[in-house]
Order: sequence, then structure tokens, then C-alpha cells
Amino acid sequence: MFVSKDDFKFNAAHFMAYPGFRERLHGHNYRVSVRVRGALGEDGYVVDFGDIKKATRSICSELNERTIIPMKSDCVEVKRRDGQIGMLCEDGSRFSVPESDCALLPIVHSSAEEMAAYICARILDSLDAVHRRKVAFIEVAVAEAPYQEARYSTELGR
Repeated sequence: MFVSKDDFKFNAAHFMAYPGFRERLHGHNYRVSVRVRGALGEDGYVVDFGDIKKATRSICSELNERTIIPMKSDCVEVKRRDGQIGMLCEDGSRFSVPESDCALLPIVHSSAEEMAAYICARILDSLDAVHRRKVAFIEVAVAEAPYQEARYSTELGR
């Protein structure tokens, strides 16, 4: 099954940073889609579309109009203080953003690839149906722009 809805989207700011490089802070209008493969249940479903839609919308809502903060960055020092998120980059650049404007994610880089892996894990964590049913594969795509997307997939070994 494949699910892509007009409201599977979020607008967010980010910058890529890795040792020796930092790009400028900028934003994207991200779009998300989900593909699931598995055995057909007795009720005629692999997984109910409604369950996938509810989980994906919730995650997109949490990320919408936020600055993506990669909490496991290898070259950006991130600190919480007095309701602010402070970031000190390897190149000496400093950012301070209200914590309420941030999405603090357990990722190393704010790439579309890592965002897709993060969203996939969140969907798996929030959907009991995926674990109860015979779902064998899930793939999440995160598009930063039309025709520019990253996909993350995993086999569930069912």
C-alpha cells in the first residue's frame, strides 16, 4: 500500500553541518509519503490507511514551522538554557532559537535521509497495527522539493 496526502507536509528550517562544512540556515516545504508491504489480513487490509494517515499527520504536525535541531550532531554543540536552544558550530557560528520553535531530533544531520529514517521509526513506534499484522516492509519518503526526495526503508522480518 502507498499513502501520500496533501496534508502529509511540514515547513521547517535547517542547515546541514558536518566536519569542515556548514551550509546556511534555510527552509523547505517538506512532503512525506509512506509505503507498506505485507500479507493481506482476513479483514482485507495489510494495514488500515486511516492508521497510517493518523500517525503521519501527527508527526508532520510536530515538525511543522520548527527549526530542526540534530541533537546528535558531530560538529554542532547544542545546549538548552532559559527556554532557548543554543548552537555553536565548528566554524564558530552561533544560533539561538526559542525552544518552542524547535524540533529536537535524535539524529546526527538534518538531511532528508535522516528525516525519513526518523519519521519511519516514529511511525513504527506509534502503530501497534504494524506489529500485530503481517507487515514485512515499510518505506518513508521525505521530499524537500518536487522531484528531490530521500527514502528510508526497512524490512521487518515477519
